[in-house]
Amino acid sequence: MKNTSAWLAAALLTAAPAFAAPSATDTDFAKKAAEAGMAEISSGHAAEANGASAAVKAFGKKMVDDHTKAADELKDVAAKSGVKLPTTMTAEQKAAGEKLAGLKGAEFDKAYAEQAVKDHEEAVALFKNEVSAGSDAGLKSFAQQTLPTLEDHLRMAKALPSGAGAMSKTP
Repeated sequence: MKNTSAWLAAALLTAAPAFAAPSATDTDFAKKAAEAGMAEISSGHAAEANGASAAVKAFGKKMVDDHTKAADELKDVAAKSGVKLPTTMTAEQKAAGEKLAGLKGAEFDKAYAEQAVKDHEEAVALFKNEVSAGSDAGLKSFAQQTLPTLEDHLRMAKALPSGAGAMSKTP
């Protein structure tokens, strides 16, 4: 009986790698995705309050709704994967948010559209990297399921008034 218990304990310890810590790629992805989500929610609220066009206000609301849902999903997946997520944005994201918060009307719309395009280009690249290089099944699946929404957000951001279309035109 003692040998059986010892053998069972050894077998369980050998199986421990199934619960191994996530890779640096997975941890970095989860951290950056959480920070980006918080930034999108914050700037989305600013768009609802400070935007001039109905399109910017509606896009801001969609960002709040979609990124809140994704943040909740990421929290669940990260907890199961053993990744501790940040609870605040980066200093750079906070500064960008403060800059946006000080703008109103058409000036806000232009700055918000440009920021939304930049942020979603970065997010799409981050999520594509996790899909191709991640090793944690839960985080990789989250990235794969969320990526089409982020790609849609990028298309919508480029179509905003004073967005990418206006950025590429010369006066």
